[in-house]
Amino acid sequence: MTRVNPVSPADASEQVSGMFAEIKGAFGVVPKMFQVTGNSPAALASMWGSFGALGAGTLDAKLGEQIAVAVANANSCAYCLSAHTALGRKAGASQDEMSEAQLGSSSNPRTAAALTFALELVEKRGHVSDADMRAIAAAGYTEGEIVEIVAHVALNLFTNYINVALEVPNDFPVVSFRAPAAA
Repeated sequence: MTRVNPVSPADASEQVSGMFAEIKGAFGVVPKMFQVTGNSPAALASMWGSFGALGAGTLDAKLGEQIAVAVANANSCAYCLSAHTALGRKAGASQDEMSEAQLGSSSNPRTAAALTFALELVEKRGHVSDADMRAIAAAGYTEGEIVEIVAHVALNLFTNYINVALEVPNDFPVVSFRAPAAA
């Protein structure tokens, strides 16, 4: 059971209810993560606003979901791994592409570079090297796209921490974590 009670859409404040209506329009339901986050209208507005803003960004939805599963796998967030795998499939990724993305891999070199950079951000807590920056730029990412990758990672850290710390029950078909192959 979650450590923070979810806000029922029926009992939500006017401010939260409006966001819940938008979320339900996007998902068909209000997932538990948003219900738990709804305890803070400011946190919910930040989370939902970030999803909307990045959804309208220059990176496509498929790459955004691949970044999300890489970050979720790295942070052991079962909720986000499951949710973003399902969303990635809806965005056109194959099951194999989503599975590969968990470990930061892709057969597409440009996607692989973005996933590698995303995981470097997570592992190094943002302290990426000049070589990391040269590698992502060499893969053809513009400065704006690099900033968006950082923003996707930051949003996913936020959602991972909400779900892991508050033990939010998973609303999505469960996806297993993947461990890197032994060296």
